[in-house]
Amino acid sequence: MSAPPVRILIVDDEPPIRKLLRVGLTTQGYTAIEATNGKTALERMADSAPDLVILDLGLPDIQGHDLLRRWRDENNLVPVIILSSRTDEAGIVDALQLGADDYVTKPFGVNELLARIRVAIRHRLQQQGEKPVFHTGELSVDLVRRIVKVGDEEKKLSPKEYDILRVMVQHAGKVLTHNYLLKQVWGDAYDVQYLRVYVRQLRQKIEPNPEQPRYIKTETGVGYRLSEGN
Repeated sequence: MSAPPVRILIVDDEPPIRKLLRVGLTTQGYTAIEATNGKTALERMADSAPDLVILDLGLPDIQGHDLLRRWRDENNLVPVIILSSRTDEAGIVDALQLGADDYVTKPFGVNELLARIRVAIRHRLQQQGEKPVFHTGELSVDLVRRIVKVGDEEKKLSPKEYDILRVMVQHAGKVLTHNYLLKQVWGDAYDVQYLRVYVRQLRQKIEPNPEQPRYIKTETGVGYRLSEGN
């Protein structure tokens, strides 16, 4: 028996956007479920149990941030990708801090969104059965033995550099905000510049070209994203 199709809930009040997403998703074998406002989104979440949500922040009744906060407060870990015309960094950061898995700004390319969907779904599956050794390109991280290699060459990292990389590995493919990384690694409030210094040092050790990083990508004004694993 084949696996049931992945159900994706589209929460957006713009009919052309919903149509574009519905066509793009169904051609890839996904089942599209639609909600035009926050109230309907809550109902669809309860009765359809979607595998992923594409969420617009600017809804006519309940704001996307409030929906996301409610789902996470209920310990609902369904992957959520923010799709919004809002490009202000504060709104994006707030959504990621509330537990969004990724974000795409309008106007958007369907192929890019489909790629983000695949990453978000894989990330959730990996969290359920996390692999002890992570690979992306030539970079490998052994989370059990704490060994980091680029190709066959072992890299010596400081404890903080390793901790930053470990957190990124556990969330590979997902945007991590500056504040999230600071809290996970240091536990207290530190200046973002402090984090940037360590990321710069880490890139010097693991990137083929630290000035054009292949593995640790910068999300300007938001945070960092580690390339998805092989």
